[in-house]
Amino acid sequence: MKLLKFINIKAILLLASVCILLLSFLKDTEYVKSSPLAKLFVTRSNSQETPEITETQKIVSEESIVIDIVERSLPSVVTIGISKKTQTQGSIEIDPNNPFSPFRRVEGEEKTIEQNIGSGFIISKDGIIITNKHVVFDTKASYTVLTDGKEEYDVTKIYRDPLNDLAILKIEATDLVPLALGDSSKLKLGQLAIAIGTPLGEFQNTITTGIVSGLGRGITAGSPFQGFVEELSNVIQTDAAISPGNSGGPLLNSSGQVVGVNTAIAGDGQNIGFAIPVNVVKELISTFESQGGTFERPYIGVRYNMVDKRTAMLNEVVEGAFIETVIKDSPADLAGVKEEDIITRVDGKKLDGENEQSLAKIILNKKVGDTMDLDVWRDGKVLQITITLGAFSE
Repeated sequence: MKLLKFINIKAILLLASVCILLLSFLKDTEYVKSSPLAKLFVTRSNSQETPEITETQKIVSEESIVIDIVERSLPSVVTIGISKKTQTQGSIEIDPNNPFSPFRRVEGEEKTIEQNIGSGFIISKDGIIITNKHVVFDTKASYTVLTDGKEEYDVTKIYRDPLNDLAILKIEATDLVPLALGDSSKLKLGQLAIAIGTPLGEFQNTITTGIVSGLGRGITAGSPFQGFVEELSNVIQTDAAISPGNSGGPLLNSSGQVVGVNTAIAGDGQNIGFAIPVNVVKELISTFESQGGTFERPYIGVRYNMVDKRTAMLNEVVEGAFIETVIKDSPADLAGVKEEDIITRVDGKKLDGENEQSLAKIILNKKVGDTMDLDVWRDGKVLQITITLGAFSE
């Protein structure tokens, strides 16, 4: 009887083992997956299984933002071209058959050079465009704007910002698509940056992406060999590729808003580009509008250097704007300002000798025809002089 019990138990255990082994082979079959037995085979790996990421899902998550921004922004980005007449170098000819004949001078030929040189972006439906000042710095040339739709317009007016590497262009057009301006003070390191422009003046609508690599940078832009050098402060650094010809194009955020104006690249580095913050553009637009949007820039007609407190003490003078040159027949000249005068106050406000743009900013916040009351230090005496601002012609 004890032997029979032992055999029954052994048989039961053997049968159970066979069943478990059989079910383990069947667990991935459609029959078991669709039956109540499927619950017996929920393993740790099954419970932590992640869904397969398809190529479509990857595009949606990583690229759709950029694609959407580009599609919305391209109609608002333009290519800027230049047209300028130049004279080819003359030559001297001699008669090969008569070495004693006099030289004959041949005058050079006049040629017109036309090429694309930069980028810009539309900020109003009626044809106001932002670009860099160095793109349109040649006052003797004429400029054109080519839109994404391949429509070409002549630039009729140019307002060049004397404080920053920015310019406002005007074309005669309607129903253009403007870009929205963001807030560069809210930029964060590492956020998405999208640059659009025409690199090398040839490849229109080139898109490059990167991140905001740095904020508040100070750089020297341009080249002394090109005759254009400018100190730029508080600019945005990005690793989105920027090339010659991209200058003046927009730097966009992930909402498609302009956060900067592509301006310069580091000549001795790779993937180091710089953009003027859009809030500086907003200040320029505000100044432009306060002057009536007439494209006339007010001026007084002097060249000056600021004298700070330390320099003033060392030279026994006063703090303010030291006048180096007075332009003949300018508003300052007609009002009686002289070289070596020091302007200490404007409309009762003391000038800050530490700020090189102290006087310039006051002038730019006025309109052509406005007056300025100056306190002028001359030979130890303070004089009061009133100037009527004129229109600067470039």
